[in-house]
Amino acid sequence: MKWGDFSKLIKLRLTFLVTFSASISFIIAVKANGGDTWGSLYSGTMWANWVKLVIGGFLVTSAANCFNEVIEVETDKLMKRTMDRPMPAGRMTTGQGLVLGLGMGMMGTYLLGSLNILTGLLSVFSILLYAFVYTPLKRKSAIAVFVGAIPGALPALIGYVAGQPHGRIDEIALILFSIQFIWQFVHFWAIAWVLDDDYKLAGFRLLPTGKRDKASAAITFVFAIIMVPVSLLPTIYGYGGYYVGGVSLAMSLLFLYQAFNLLRKTDVAAARTLMFGSFYYLPVVQLMFLFDFIGKVK
Repeated sequence: MKWGDFSKLIKLRLTFLVTFSASISFIIAVKANGGDTWGSLYSGTMWANWVKLVIGGFLVTSAANCFNEVIEVETDKLMKRTMDRPMPAGRMTTGQGLVLGLGMGMMGTYLLGSLNILTGLLSVFSILLYAFVYTPLKRKSAIAVFVGAIPGALPALIGYVAGQPHGRIDEIALILFSIQFIWQFVHFWAIAWVLDDDYKLAGFRLLPTGKRDKASAAITFVFAIIMVPVSLLPTIYGYGGYYVGGVSLAMSLLFLYQAFNLLRKTDVAAARTLMFGSFYYLPVVQLMFLFDFIGKVK
């Protein structure tokens, strides 16, 4: 298989973003536990486990995307942006895709489960929810976006749980999950607005009202408003200082402004600006949380 086909099969850019999110949460978890769980941030053991998380997370996410494409092979043939993926284009059979997905899923789950049991279980849950609940639901109802936001936000939670040898979900874990969960809605609806014509070719109705209208833009704007206080949770609960609070507020207000422009203009150009804004928003906020948290917690 050529690298180009493999990158399309696993949705490389999406997989990279998911893995990045989990890796940041892992380091935050190590620091939150005083640096004495997997060792300090300068410990070889800690970084060896970080590599396990990155490789395992990459494989698990790739497997979920692979299963998604096996299930959607017929609809992928109908959309311009997906018809050149290896399975709809006929360069790979669904049987080959299924075997590859199973192999990556088992290997990734093994690596993540070796960190702690809860990390492995959450990873399996994420695959099942994304591939076998969210994927078929996309053709039935816009509620699919709400379902998909859960596995979409789980990487932040999985990364944090993986950062502790016994695995537990605490307040910081829930904050990381909440930020990524709410972000999902604005991010995905912006993409759905831009790609609505293509999605309709496959029978997908993923905008809140099923079409590009004022109501869909208004619902997107409401979630951008919710994003403002949610992004400030690290500072509100004392896990971050003014740096992460200031940057998160600035990024959220910019995000809100872009969502307002979509509400005002209701056109593809405004949705595309919001979409690109969402690509920058999450990594910037997560990195600022990490840097501020490392400086704050001694």
